[in-house]
Amino acid sequence: MNETPPPPVSVPGPPPAASSVTLGFLTVAHESSGVLGGYLVTNAWGRPLEFRLTTAVQPNKVQQILYGPTLAEYVHADLIGKTLVEKTATQPTLIVTDNPAVLDLRSRVNIPVVSLVAPPGPEEAIALKHPRASVSLYFSSAFPDDRAAIEARLDKIDPAVDLAEPFSRIKDAIAEARKMGVTSRAA
Repeated sequence: MNETPPPPVSVPGPPPAASSVTLGFLTVAHESSGVLGGYLVTNAWGRPLEFRLTTAVQPNKVQQILYGPTLAEYVHADLIGKTLVEKTATQPTLIVTDNPAVLDLRSRVNIPVVSLVAPPGPEEAIALKHPRASVSLYFSSAFPDDRAAIEARLDKIDPAVDLAEPFSRIKDAIAEARKMGVTSRAA
């Protein structure tokens, strides 16, 4: 019997441009033990590529006095944000946060940063509406030229990706790491 094999099935893949987009989801949580950060890097379809978290940072009274009003920026952008981004092997093309204090990270890295939450001072950020986000996004007003790059990167994200969803995964992963007794670290 001479059977011919069926023709190969062609499964359309994602557009080539989408594979170049990676998203970094950075959250900063204030807890009784201090401030800690969780960071998830995904591809354009929301699949995890890398995950990191930090130990809790607890500024002492002397640091609070010396840093004054710049303490929150230092803790969120330098100690937590910059450290997580630099220690991660997979560099994102866009960083998304659920904490507007992380917007200051943009001045420390050459990657656009957007927040799902508006900062308290309206002059601090520029609002951006995009079909890939169900809420307004905000980026630092110190970097107005980031708008085009942010929009271009958002255009390459799978339409099914919800920019807010990965934050629940990060929080669940942090809780699970604690249950397992994993000592968290950024390095």
